[in-house]
Amino acid sequence: MLPNHGANPQLIFEKLKIPLPTHINDFSENINFAGIPQTIQQGWNELLPLIEKYPHPDGEPFRSAIADYHAIEKKNVFVGNGAAEIFTLLANVLAHKKVIIVHPTFSEYEQALKAHHAEIIHITVENIVEWQLPIERLKRQMIKADALFLCTPNNPTGVLPPRQQLLELLAWGQQQQCLVILDEAFIDWVDEKQSLIVQVANNDYLCITRSMTKMYSIAGLRLGYAVTSQALVTEMGKYASQWHVNALSAVIGVQCLGEQEYVAATIEQCTKQRRYFTEFLQKNGCITTNSCTNFICFQLPQPEKSQTFYLDMLLKGIIVRHTENFRGLDGQWFRIGMKTSEQMALLEMEMTQWLTHQSFL
Repeated sequence: MLPNHGANPQLIFEKLKIPLPTHINDFSENINFAGIPQTIQQGWNELLPLIEKYPHPDGEPFRSAIADYHAIEKKNVFVGNGAAEIFTLLANVLAHKKVIIVHPTFSEYEQALKAHHAEIIHITVENIVEWQLPIERLKRQMIKADALFLCTPNNPTGVLPPRQQLLELLAWGQQQQCLVILDEAFIDWVDEKQSLIVQVANNDYLCITRSMTKMYSIAGLRLGYAVTSQALVTEMGKYASQWHVNALSAVIGVQCLGEQEYVAATIEQCTKQRRYFTEFLQKNGCITTNSCTNFICFQLPQPEKSQTFYLDMLLKGIIVRHTENFRGLDGQWFRIGMKTSEQMALLEMEMTQWLTHQSFL
């Protein structure tokens, strides 16, 4: 069993007792390779006085800015110390209740729910490549469940389920009083119009979570938010610690919302890289998912050699995301985040050599 490294690449080398290479190219994390927006970097010194003051208890001014950005009411916005905190708070709300998780998916839902003794119903999609939702099976389970977690677009496959299917589940959840939690952490990479945030106004059984980490490359600041009913906002707030969103995050988050040119340029470059590398993988016999995000999920022509591939790449200083801890993928797939053109060229070269060598064995 390969160890996880939690976005800290040096840990994987330590755990596997592999000497740390001089140069590491980490394709396992899926944060924007463009880095922090220039305007935020240039204005950093002006933000330093914020460190001396206590932050706003509700994450202002970011909370109001998010409400304006999505044209929704502020009472429907909850700001968190990253989306991870929001999942923990939701797990508090759902403690000892029945919750459906659709796999393969982000592992932190399950971790948070288990810590709060929720009864988890595991459902795996019918088609990994298309991440095809088993709608009728889900609807049957939702009759007796309290909540449903869905990652849209999905992590780790990058697939966005058809909008009509999602709307069908939202309507059913409302009818059955089953809270539908949509994790839209990667919707930025598709189109804001694909978000279902607008549905919250007419559905008290819908919660949409978002992350500022991925697109704006601010993982160290920890900033995310949920859009949901006022009642659930209040309930999550009962479990949150005081001043849980720091002042720097709340202000920088507002600045990020104005970076539309940065976002558009990033999406354009990332889309080109994803399409090119998907074609490269397919030409070399790999199976790829229908990703629409900033990462690709793929399976080698010889899945039984997955662990060999992973370790061989590590020796080259290349880290890809293994999937041994993703239900339904079981280590047979890999996820790679899109990086700079130079890094992608390096990965293409190393994979070409590895795949060519394996074909002669």
